[in-house]
Amino acid sequence: MSDDRAEMAKWDPGLTRQISRWVGPAIKRYFRAEVRGVDSLPAAGGALVVSNHSGGMFTPDVLIFAPAFYERFGYDRPLYTLAHYGVFIGPLGDLLRRAGVIEATRENAADALRSGALVLVFPGGDYDSYRPTLSENVVDFNGRTGYVRTALETGVPIVPMVSIGGQETQIFLARGDSIARRIGLTRARMEILPVSIGFPFGLSVIFPPNLPLPAKIVTRVLDPIDVVAEFGDDADIGEVDLHVRAVMQAALDDLARERRFPVLG
Repeated sequence: MSDDRAEMAKWDPGLTRQISRWVGPAIKRYFRAEVRGVDSLPAAGGALVVSNHSGGMFTPDVLIFAPAFYERFGYDRPLYTLAHYGVFIGPLGDLLRRAGVIEATRENAADALRSGALVLVFPGGDYDSYRPTLSENVVDFNGRTGYVRTALETGVPIVPMVSIGGQETQIFLARGDSIARRIGLTRARMEILPVSIGFPFGLSVIFPPNLPLPAKIVTRVLDPIDVVAEFGDDADIGEVDLHVRAVMQAALDDLARERRFPVLG
């Protein structure tokens, strides 16, 4: 068994079911969360779900979406979430892998997609999840387009997904990417040094981490994009990325127009 398959084999549907049943409702209640459009997901076969990422260190995106996915499709079909290798350091690493979180490599993603699983990716990563609250409704992947190559190489559709409300769980002031470059953090693969204000510690520069406010979060799954059918076998990576982000931006704008008040929704 390859290392990639060994990592995916750690997925534990029993544990995932327990998390969805016990943690999922608490997260849903706390954020008054809604997941719309789950029926837009392909009923079978691999698909790459591409989403914006929100909420800083305590992003609730996966814990909101995964229970809705499993409620619709059951636990015979895994949902894998790609994550930075750093989240696996420490005692939670094994638990995360058993819950379907795998290291974000092209090989892992391709292997999971070819197995018929759904793979959830946040191309913007921390850069996106720490975007300033004043720019909360802007889709920005920081120029990362690897997800398009993965979809083309594996022949799976891209399913765009957007969420709103996560950047209201505290006030995100700045990513601090220019500061991170200036003091050399990029050598340690740290691209940002985010500054935020929240509860209970007030001003935070990564630490101490503030607790998220109970902002209402709405997630919307959009129609799948068949990249080859729409763009051809020799699709231009940049063109596809531009289209995906445009579709997501339009949907996020729609959700923003529905929203009447910060935090309250």
